[in-house]
Amino acid sequence: MRSVAIQPVAERRLKNKTSFGQTLRHSLTMAYRGLLKIRRTPEQLFDVTLQPILFTLMFTYIFGGAISGDVISYLPVIIPGILVQTVITTSIVTGVQLREDMDKGVFDRFKSLPIARIAPLAGALLADTIRYTIATVLTFIMGYIMGYRPDGGLGNVVLAAILVIFCSWAISWIFAFFGVIARTASSVQGISMIVLFPLTFLSNAFVPVNTMPNWLQWFVNINPISHLVSAVRELVNSGTIGSDLGISLIGAAVIVAIFAPITVRAYMRRT
Repeated sequence: MRSVAIQPVAERRLKNKTSFGQTLRHSLTMAYRGLLKIRRTPEQLFDVTLQPILFTLMFTYIFGGAISGDVISYLPVIIPGILVQTVITTSIVTGVQLREDMDKGVFDRFKSLPIARIAPLAGALLADTIRYTIATVLTFIMGYIMGYRPDGGLGNVVLAAILVIFCSWAISWIFAFFGVIARTASSVQGISMIVLFPLTFLSNAFVPVNTMPNWLQWFVNINPISHLVSAVRELVNSGTIGSDLGISLIGAAVIVAIFAPITVRAYMRRT
């Protein structure tokens, strides 16, 4: 009886005293669990596979002629915009799936395992970078099929992809926080959409800023999504690095600095 009673205490102590290497290994294991979930339920990838294709086709053929005169001329404008809009929107799934796992008691099961307490949260955030990568690759492939040829070269295209994936990972901390504090997965999705949709559509992702009313231009110009889209366009279309890239990186770092600690604190309190 004594050994049975002591075992859970020993496991809790092990979780509280895990080293950085153990925490990293546990987090990678949890990330692999996230990939297994995708393999077993591939419909989870519908948003990152169908959305880039549908949005690219719709926006290009609907707005291309009106904004740029023809489809080919519009592709350098819309492909970076669709890329940012699609990948950023995908980050909402982080919070939704986190809340679903907590509601199903999965995280309660993790508490009984001798692993770092932060590993399930860190693993979920790491696994979702695969989703961002898939959406990024498909958007560029779709653009290439439609005739888009980035003048910045392959190296700058890869750099732009890494930038978007990193910024989306940073933003996913916001939705992870919503996932921890919200009561239901549907509320997480609703709150996230209310926050994200105005930012993505009230930006320079789809139309030039100078075509908008003056009262709206000031918001679009300070919108962080606009800075990210501009940074991607500069990289892939001309191979240049401007102030927008620095602003995007600083903004992503600030988001992580603010939301990572409060998300971890809220997560530790809940689990």
